[in-house]
Amino acid sequence: MKIVIASHNPKKRWEIEAILGGLGVAVLPAEKTAFVEVEEDAPDFAGNARKKAEAFLAANGVPALADDSGLCVDALDGAPGVRSARFAGENASDVDNNALLLDRLQGVANRRARFVCAMHLALPDGRAITAEGRVEGRILEAPDGGGGFGYDPLFFCPELGKSFAAATPEEKAAVSHRGRALRALAERLAAVLG
Repeated sequence: MKIVIASHNPKKRWEIEAILGGLGVAVLPAEKTAFVEVEEDAPDFAGNARKKAEAFLAANGVPALADDSGLCVDALDGAPGVRSARFAGENASDVDNNALLLDRLQGVANRRARFVCAMHLALPDGRAITAEGRVEGRILEAPDGGGGFGYDPLFFCPELGKSFAAATPEEKAAVSHRGRALRALAERLAAVLG
């Protein structure tokens, strides 16, 4: 099976290829297909993932996999949530988003947070395979580590005993929200592929 990934993010693609490749799935990078800009205006991660997958399926005629993920912080009533990439504004950088998060949590004792990832694989016959993954953690008071992307430098993962940005890509994929969602999706896809 060939699929297109509805993302330009090479680190996301690496995680997806590492897990789905074992099923014999060939991943077509979005750059080699018709790329579609999709407004992520759904109220939840699952809705945004569905919108992107369906748009890429319609544009390319092959199964399309999309995800939407983000950071949900208890003390901020679940924010930044679906606006994680745009927390500090439409064209915000990771540095901008992290700075705003630290500012909003200044003096806040409850720093519990979780990463959530919803995945949606849209198939040409109208079926869909979906999955969700979560990882619990807490927000650090200062960035730690030089790897990862997004909020990884601020997210301390108790399962790893370090921030996501201080973990190797393999360590992060083993416990991350995206890794968990992908493994659940892979199990469901394996059943479909027979």
